[in-house]
Formats: sequence, C-alpha cells, structure tokens
Amino acid sequence: HHYVDYQTGVLTKSKSSYEHPQPHACFIQSVSDDLVGDGGIMDLWVREARLFKYGSGTGTNFSSLRADGEQLSGGGKSSGLMGFLKIGDRAAGAIKSGGTTRRAAKMVICDADHPDVQEFINWKVKEEQKVASIVAGSKMHEQHLNEIFKAIRAWDGSSEDAVDPKKNSQLKDAIRGAKKTSIPETYVKRVLDYAKQGYSSIEFPTYDTDWDSEAYASVSGQNSNNSVRVTDSFLKAVEADSDWELIRRTDGTVAKTIKARDLWEDIGHAAWACADPGIQYHDTVNAWHTCPEDGEIRGSNPCSEYMFLDDTACNLASMNLLKFYKDSKFQADEYVHATRLWTVTLEISVMMAQFPSKEIAQRSFDFRTLGLGYANIGGLLMNMGHSYDSDEGRAFCGALTAVMTGVSYATSAEMAGELGAFAGYEKNAGHMLRVIRNHRNAAYGATEGYETLDIKPVALDLANCPDQDLTKLAMASWDNALELGEKHGYRNAQVSVIAPTGTIGLVMDCDTTGIEPDFALVKFKKLAGGGYFKIINQSVPTALENLGYGSAQIEEIVSYAVGHASIGNAPGINHTSLIGHGFGANELAKIDASLASAFDIRFVFNQWTLGEEFCTGVLGIPREKLNDPTFNLLSHLGYSKADIDAANDHVCGTMTLEGAPYLKEEHLNIFDCANPCGKKGKRFLSVDSHIHMMAAAQSFISGAISKTINMPNDATIEDCQKAYELSWSLGVKANALYRDGSKLSQPLAAALVEDDDDAMDVLESGNITEKAAVIAEKIVEKVIVKEIVKSHREKMPERRKGYTQKAVVGGHKVYLRTGEYEDGQLGEIFIDMHKEGAGFRAMMNNFAIAVSVGLQYGVPLEEFVDAFTFTKFEPAGMVQGNDSIKNATSILDYIFRELAVSYLDRTDLAHVKPAGASFDDLGRGAEEGVSNVSELSDTAANNSLEVLKQISSTGYLRKRLPQELVVLQGGQAGAVALSGTSDPVAALQTLVPEVSVAVAMPTSTNTMAVGTATGLDQRTKAKMQGYEGDPCGECGNYTLVRNGTCMKCNTCGGTSGCS
Repeated sequence: HHYVDYQTGVLTKSKSSYEHPQPHACFIQSVSDDLVGDGGIMDLWVREARLFKYGSGTGTNFSSLRADGEQLSGGGKSSGLMGFLKIGDRAAGAIKSGGTTRRAAKMVICDADHPDVQEFINWKVKEEQKVASIVAGSKMHEQHLNEIFKAIRAWDGSSEDAVDPKKNSQLKDAIRGAKKTSIPETYVKRVLDYAKQGYSSIEFPTYDTDWDSEAYASVSGQNSNNSVRVTDSFLKAVEADSDWELIRRTDGTVAKTIKARDLWEDIGHAAWACADPGIQYHDTVNAWHTCPEDGEIRGSNPCSEYMFLDDTACNLASMNLLKFYKDSKFQADEYVHATRLWTVTLEISVMMAQFPSKEIAQRSFDFRTLGLGYANIGGLLMNMGHSYDSDEGRAFCGALTAVMTGVSYATSAEMAGELGAFAGYEKNAGHMLRVIRNHRNAAYGATEGYETLDIKPVALDLANCPDQDLTKLAMASWDNALELGEKHGYRNAQVSVIAPTGTIGLVMDCDTTGIEPDFALVKFKKLAGGGYFKIINQSVPTALENLGYGSAQIEEIVSYAVGHASIGNAPGINHTSLIGHGFGANELAKIDASLASAFDIRFVFNQWTLGEEFCTGVLGIPREKLNDPTFNLLSHLGYSKADIDAANDHVCGTMTLEGAPYLKEEHLNIFDCANPCGKKGKRFLSVDSHIHMMAAAQSFISGAISKTINMPNDATIEDCQKAYELSWSLGVKANALYRDGSKLSQPLAAALVEDDDDAMDVLESGNITEKAAVIAEKIVEKVIVKEIVKSHREKMPERRKGYTQKAVVGGHKVYLRTGEYEDGQLGEIFIDMHKEGAGFRAMMNNFAIAVSVGLQYGVPLEEFVDAFTFTKFEPAGMVQGNDSIKNATSILDYIFRELAVSYLDRTDLAHVKPAGASFDDLGRGAEEGVSNVSELSDTAANNSLEVLKQISSTGYLRKRLPQELVVLQGGQAGAVALSGTSDPVAALQTLVPEVSVAVAMPTSTNTMAVGTATGLDQRTKAKMQGYEGDPCGECGNYTLVRNGTCMKCNTCGGTSGCS
C-alpha cells in the first residue's frame, strides 16, 4: 500500500496497515492491454486482491483489452476479453472480502463497441443455463443409474444373466429409460461394470440451485456485477434501427457491423433473464464530469454510484434523513450543519488514507473525491404522508439532494480558501464551474440554459415541493457554492453520491436504504435467543397519525398487518371451536404461547407444540400421520381452507395494509412498497416510479445513484428495454434492473397449495407470482410426468370411436380393434385371430379384456407398452399390412408397438415413422381438454381441424393430420400475441391451454407435488416475508433484501457490495 504525505506531498510506501487505515470502500482501477506488466491484466488481479482483503470493492472497464482473434505482438491470436474475465472472476470468488465470509464486490464493464460485447452480454445467461443443466442432469443421472442397479438386484436368476439386458427385461427397460434422458452410454456401461464387481448402488452427487451450491461454484461470471457502457450515438442508432460498428482494440478498424437494435435486444433479454448487465450512460456521465482534462470517466465502483477517473477512490458516508424530521417538520438547519460536518470529516479521511497502488494513492490525493449521501428517503416520505410515487415525494427528494450537494460544494470551496484547491482544479476550473452552473440552473427549476448538455436534467419541481423553505435553501446553497467556487476553487472534485448504505443502514436504524423505497411493511426482527418477532414498519403509525387517524384506528390497522398473536377470538378457528375438538386449557395456553412468533398457524398445530400423547390419545391421530411432514392437523380436524386462512389473517396478520379497517383508499399509495406485501397484497411501486425518483435526485449528485429497479415477475423483455431508455431520456447516469424470479437461485413465491382445489383458489385470488408458480407446476405435470390416478372405473361411452387394423404377423392374420373415449384416449382393445385354435383365441380375447379393464381403471397405456414390447414367442417375424410396424418378436410385441405408435406417438417403436403433423403440435386453444363430442360453433364448423377431431379416431390417424386436409397459418396472423398481456397466467394458459381445464376440474387427474404449510422451507418462508429467498453468506439467515445493486442482510448487516 501507498499514501501521499499530506505535509510534504510525497508519495510514500506504507510501513504498516495501522498508521494509515483504508477508509475508502469504493475503487475504480484501470487495466492496460498487457499480460504481465505493471498495470496489466495479471497485475490487476493482485491489486484487486489487496482491496478484497480489506473489504473494499473495485470496478474496471476492460474495454481496452483486445478481442478474441485479434493479433498478438509476438504472433498468434488473442484469447479475447472473456477468457481473462473468467480468471478474475475465479480469483474474486476465492477471496473472502474483508477477511470474513463475504463475497468480493466487483464491477466488470464493457463498452458497447467492443468486438466481444455480445458474448459479454450473454455471459451470465449462458452460465445460469449451465447451472440448470448441472442440476437437472445430476438428478437424472442419480435416478436412472440407480434404476439400473435396482433392475439388476431384482433379477432372480443367475448373477451372469442379471447384467445381461438381453435376458433381464427390467434391466433393458432401465437402460432404455437412461438412454431416453441422454445418460451417456459410458456411464451406463460403468454401472454394469460396477454390478459385475459386486456393487449394488452408486452414489452420484446431485446439485441444487442454491446461490452457494457447487453448481454455481462450478460456472463463471457469478462474482461480479456486469455493466455495458453505452453512448448517445448507440442509443440513437437503436432508435433509428441503424448499423453499429464493433471496433478492434489493436488498430481501430471495424471488426464487425451489426444492427444496433439486435445488440439492444440482447441487453434487454439478458437483463430480463438474469438481472445482468446493467447500463451506464457514457455521454451523460461525462457531460457532468468536473475534470475532463485528465481523461474520460470510463468506469465505476461495484455498486455504480461512484463514477470518476480510473485509479481513484471514494469514501462513503450517509445521513439518516428521518432523524431530521421532528415535530412534523424537516429540520433543514440541522441537515445543513450535518452536511458541513460530514464534508470536513470525509476530507480528513482523504488526508489520512492509504491505497493499494501508487497510482490510486496519487490520484485520490490529487482529486480528493468524497461520497456524501443519505439514506431512508422512503421512510421519511412515508412518515410525512407522501407517496414514493408522487410529484410531492419526488420534488422533496430533489430539494433535499440539492441542499446536500450545494452545501457540500460550498464547504469544499471554503476549505479550498484555507488549504488550496485540489491539485487538478486549475486546468479543469472552467469545466468544473460549468458543471456547478448546470447544477445551480436545475436547482432554480430551469428547463433551458444548460451548458453543453445533450440530455436535459430533471429540474427541481418548485411548485410541488411540500416545503417551500427547502426550495429556497436549495437555490441559496447553489448560489453560495458557485460564488465561493469562483473565488477559491474547490477542495474536492466530487462531493456526493447516493450509496446503498448497507451495514451502516442497520446501525443508523433506517427503515429504507439509500434512495430505495421500503421493501415490506411488516419486518421480522431476529431475537437474541432465537426466533423472530413481527413489527410494523416504524413509519406506518407516524404516517397514520399525521394523516389524521385516531389511536384506536391506528391500533386496528396495525393489528390487521401484524396480527393479534392470539387465536382466542379468531374467525373460523378459536378457543370455542377447539374446545369442541377436545382441547383443554393447557393445550390452548401452549397454542397461544407459540403464536406470537409464528409465521403461519399451521406451524403451531403439531405434535411438538401439543404433545404426541394428546394428538394420538385425544385427537385420535395415528402416529405415522403425525410424523408425516406434509400432515395438516387443522385439515384433519375438519377445518376448511377458508377457516384456516381467516384465522391465519387474524392471528399472524396479512402483512399488508390493503383491506385494513378504517384505512381510506386514497391513502393506500403512501404505503406502497417495492414489492407486493403479504399474500393478499396487490399494490407495488411501478418501474417508472423508481426511475423518476432517481432522475429527481440525479440532477444534484456529483456521482451517480446505486439503485436496483424492481420489476414484477411478469415484466417483459420490452419492459426492460423501455426502462433503460426512460433512464437515458431523464439524464440518469446508470441503471440496473431486477425482475422478480429472474435469478435461478431465487425461488418464486408460491402459495400454500395442497390440492387442485387450492390451486384453483390461487388462480382466482392469488397474486401474480403465486399464479405463475401454480400454472408453471401444471405445465411441468403436463409436459414431464403426467400421473393419472383413478380410484374408479371410467366406463366407455355407448357409441365410441376407434379403428381396426389388419396385419399378418409371421404368417398369421391378426385383427386389432380399439375403442376410444370422447377425448381420443384409448379405453379398450379386442384381438381376433380366427384361424387359431379355440384355446389360444380365447386366451388372446381374455388378455384383451384384462388390458381394457386396466385402461379403464387408469393404468397408463405406457405401462402396458413397456411390459409387453420385446416379448418373444411364436408366432413372430415379418409384419405385413401395417405401414409403421414391419417386424415383431411376438403377437403382443406387435400389438403394443401398434398402440404405442398410434396413441402415444412413440415413433421410437415404429420401423417407419408416421407422416404428417402431430395433434400435439397444434392444440385447440381454450377448448383443449374439453370433450370433442359437442355441438360445433359456426366458426368451428368451418374449421377442418375441429371437424376432423370430432369425427375421426385418434388412433386411426396415429395422432396426425393428413397434410392435404389442413393448412397451418403462419406469420403474424397465426402468431399468439403474448407480449401484450400483463398476466402471466393468461400467457401460460395460452401456451398450455389444457391447464385451465385441469385446474377447474373438481376431481383432477393430475397430482400436484406441492409442499403443505408444515413442509414450507426456509426459502419460501423468507420470500413470503418480503426477503429475497437466499441465505446470507455471513450469518446464514434468509434475511437478504435488495440494497442498491447489491444485497444486504437485515440480521447481521452484511452486504454483497462495497458499502
């Protein structure tokens, strides 16, 4: 490490880590196109390691590195940008930041004209696809390889024959199943070899999508925030649908020409799919650059709030705005005083600091950038009774920001009068004063008169600011900053940023961090002795009081959100109804004692609360049921889902204010949060509201704003692009998006669905995320493993469809006749062989009856096919008269090959694949799954597909349409417009139309594998509490919330960023 002696101005090597601390948390470092030299690629990893060791974060623009395939000076070709980024990613992942368990904070930036930019944009998308493949593949391997062992163990013949698939039919089926799921034949052979050596099972490690799992650890790109740096010319090319040139780094020639919109589409898709990359607006950033004579601003710190020259650092400080709100008035004088004190304090920190390289030490000393900001704007606005998404809220935020930066610059100018301006001021004086004048112009609310700005800033909204004294103070502070600056210069090149305020936000007791709104109205605080207790956001009661609500009304509103913590007078389930089931005073006391910290009442009604003896002896519950993690005691007692939900809301609270007693509709927007609150919550802040709040503050910030734009799960790729475009048009310097559920490691919030009736309830009343989760589960059932379970025989219709197939197998005529249900499913078969003996013919007839009965009781046709194909007995041999089956090893082999091809589309069992489009390729829209024996509508009567399906046999057509009968419409007219819908359920039902019918059926044939309340895992519980659903890397608690572009733990205060 190095530092500059503030008395002599001499660059000095540090003798220890203690004489000069490292208070700076945010660094921007340069990298040159050199492999092992000073300032080169490998040197950067060393410098980054020094920063990570002490808990700081670093960002670098890697666009100076030559692209893949560019010439090297010694001959050969470069491996490109991505190859080196993967090295840095591995290094960052291996280093525990600050000597703790926190991940390193790292920003990787690539310019939009770099030849490798397309690969960079899709880096994380492809790596997360690899994670999905690892997870799914490992579980398929484990399942199918052990199925092979199971088949070998089940063999009751000789040990040699057990591993011979020609003799062990069960083994053959297991191997076939493994091959169908693309298990490598090498592994199948390895299992057989293990079995021959006496092994009876294989332990194949499986992986999951947990953020800290081995699956994520095995892929690259997971240890940095990625950003693409775009220029005004690029965005104008997107608007004009023009070409965009990618430029080689070695000679400046054009490497490739692409469509700007294609690149923009890639950026939007990547942000939608995996929340990276973010966007930094290069020209906007440099238009507000105070020191352009020393070079362009090319990079930022990991959280993207500090933007300045390469090889500089910034120390952060934040003020809790809510502490200045007293007696229903914002104390502006105290705020100004605190701003002056912090500016001086941060200036002192520059003088005493040491830095990880000579360049950073010198340039940070020369430019002396500061990072003063604030936190809890969301909490302050809620206390004042202003919505985060309101003109008044944005105007107040703009005024506060203008005062802070204006006062800080004025203080910096005063210090320059005593100590001298920063070293780089003289040659940049004209530029810096121009920037100050532009800030001042915005503080006066001007829309014109800005100097050398292509993108006009959002000026202070003087008319809508609820505190006019604050607007006057804002204007006066910038008058003062400009006047003193013209006289003395400035001690600091920059003075303010809006940081995420991670760990210090907890210390300062902030409801919200940085410029963020609140993430939830009800918080879960961890108790020292374990467990949690629920509290309302401390801003809510104050806000309600300021809005004129009485104390009794406030108490009821708060109880509606956090619950009453007692079941005594709850609707549906209460002391009276429980006494009727045999509950005594002792059991009721145990229940009430456990409810205070309960997230759901179903977690309390179990044998661990009530005692096993009471549950088995009094309630009569079998012991094996009690030990079943999916067992629901309240449902067992006869309480309906509606009863449980009503009691749950009363006891545990709704975690939202929507529907609260006494609360007026016009006041709901004041309590809107970044995400819907609770299970019933529907309201949340729009994407545009986040961006407009950033724009209101950006005009008065030296640096930038660290903020993540929360987007709902149903946001589209186009929505992501529009958010980036809106940010550019409003003069925001950088933007990052986070669509709920976009990260593979984040579980979708799902409702407590226990059966199809509950799924229907969710589809009718659940929030968007819950609907999407239920429908997605139905898609999985339909496409992957549709289990059909019937407890009764489903009779065939009196008049039925089917077909007759005549064939000759090994010289013997066979007539196969089928009968179908209305929906085309096979329900019966008949087998006739007229010239055979009476005994053989009778056996075949009765075999067909047995199969038919099995089909009507719900045995899947797949099971019969797997059991009887490849059976060997006479007659056998060549097959004549069948267009798909040409050879059979027995009559049964022929019969079930024919049925598999005709009804299951098992073309792998056919010798000649049937021609034509499959029924399954088409579908029937909203009518999918509905009986096709019905009156036709006028439109359907004219539709050849509908007519065909109603009158023909599915098996006869082999589930295929004659090509000469139906012409499929393509292009725009035949496309399904999904992008225009805001409801993912509608979109998913369009894609898989049978879902809507399956859900609505009172007795569905699909079995849902959804955990009940007692089986709810920590991730899902955390998600429903308003957290992100991932565990903290430091303390392991599932209490991570979005914090700017990073994550913060509300339990220990750890962050994934540099603040």
